[in-house]
Amino acid sequence: MVRVMLDLRSGVEENAERYFEAAKRARRKAKGAEQAIAAWRLKLGEPEAAELPRAAPTRLRKREWYEKFRWCRSSDGILMVAGRDAATNELLIKRHTQAGDIVFHTDMAGSPFVVVKAERRAVSPAAMEEAAQFCASYGRAWKNGLSSLEVFHVSPEQVTKEAQPGEFLPKGAFMIRGKTTYHKPLLKVAIGIDREGRAMGGPPAAIMAHCAAAYELLQGNEKASSVAKELQRLLGGKLDELLAALPPGGCRLGRRQK
Repeated sequence: MVRVMLDLRSGVEENAERYFEAAKRARRKAKGAEQAIAAWRLKLGEPEAAELPRAAPTRLRKREWYEKFRWCRSSDGILMVAGRDAATNELLIKRHTQAGDIVFHTDMAGSPFVVVKAERRAVSPAAMEEAAQFCASYGRAWKNGLSSLEVFHVSPEQVTKEAQPGEFLPKGAFMIRGKTTYHKPLLKVAIGIDREGRAMGGPPAAIMAHCAAAYELLQGNEKASSVAKELQRLLGGKLDELLAALPPGGCRLGRRQK
């Protein structure tokens, strides 16, 4: 705690001037002390401060565009991106979905849109099922304690913001037109740290394909912050990334996945 002594016989300006002059004297003394230290270092043959080795600056990893969403890679390496809420669902479909991608969604309100970024690759049946599981597990079905959920997939051309006459589509909601293909995956989530040191959450088969170790998450009522801290202790990684990779609603830590 810094103590300031004031002369009650003097005014504010006089007290301020007195401390200003004292500060100037202290700076002059400090500069003189630095010069004296530098002179002694030269006499003793020590390098000057300017010549001392400096720690290399920490290089910040460039964040990819999809890291603002939920994301993971299928077991065979295809990027799968999911909305976090109505706003990111809207952004994902409008700005980051192209022809050739595959869009997954459910009939349950509160579910994310999941976009499989095929990038002109054939999407394997395993990747399709992992995308369906990703979609089912990161929505309201997890909060409601369901064990499985019907999920459908369509092409981007079937997803539109044009509502039926007299209807209104809120942010994050879209109309689906044409044929839909349904899946019924189990709700399962695992979280690990990928080879780039990033937290990745999603279907266990997908996570284990890209992470040296991972932990299964189970439906529960533990605080997300507590689960994320325990995962950080067990796996390492950044706490904010681990927290962002958790499914919505409560959860608890399950078995280590090897």
